[in-house]
Amino acid sequence: MKYNVIPVTPLQQNCTLISCEETGKAAVVDPGGELDRIIAAAEEVGVEIEKILLTHAHVDHAGGAGELSRRLKLPIEGPHKEDMFWIQALPEQSKAFGLPPAETFEPERWLEQGDEVLIGNSRLEVRHCPGHTPGHVIFFQASDRVALVGDVLFRGSIGRTDFPRSDHEQLLESIRSQLFSLGDEVEFISGHGPLSTIGHERKTNPFLSRYY
Repeated sequence: MKYNVIPVTPLQQNCTLISCEETGKAAVVDPGGELDRIIAAAEEVGVEIEKILLTHAHVDHAGGAGELSRRLKLPIEGPHKEDMFWIQALPEQSKAFGLPPAETFEPERWLEQGDEVLIGNSRLEVRHCPGHTPGHVIFFQASDRVALVGDVLFRGSIGRTDFPRSDHEQLLESIRSQLFSLGDEVEFISGHGPLSTIGHERKTNPFLSRYY
């Protein structure tokens, strides 16, 4: 698969365009906004967007999903159904952060632990990783050893847990059970900031020092 990271919104959220090299089919992961840039990026690399994937429903990740789905007639897959209350609150979230108005929507498919998502001929494994939000999921591409982890884990940090229905201990358990088990060599794309590897964070991330 190919991965094109497109930082969007003033919050510099890493929207990722992932595409199957065999078929040219692509998915947009976490379209928080700036949809014209995302569409232009897909045209530039010559891929056809066939779906939208969401790790969770905070506005910087999901704020553009409803409009993009409507404009391009795309299905939305994810997050887990426990994030429905965040989807319903998208208009209020956008006002609170001074972002363009966000549309509510209902995904064509809620995602669960162990589900698979298809993009062309490529498969992504879904893992439910609550803590930052209760319905947060991540996507893992086993053959490339790459994961898209949203706001669960960052280079040198972890997701915030001061939001409604966030849980710090639950987030740490998600990292331990769902991310560490992917393998130290796995590279991951976070919702913000630079890429890293599971092993680097397991050994150096100050928020994970209990696991050193």
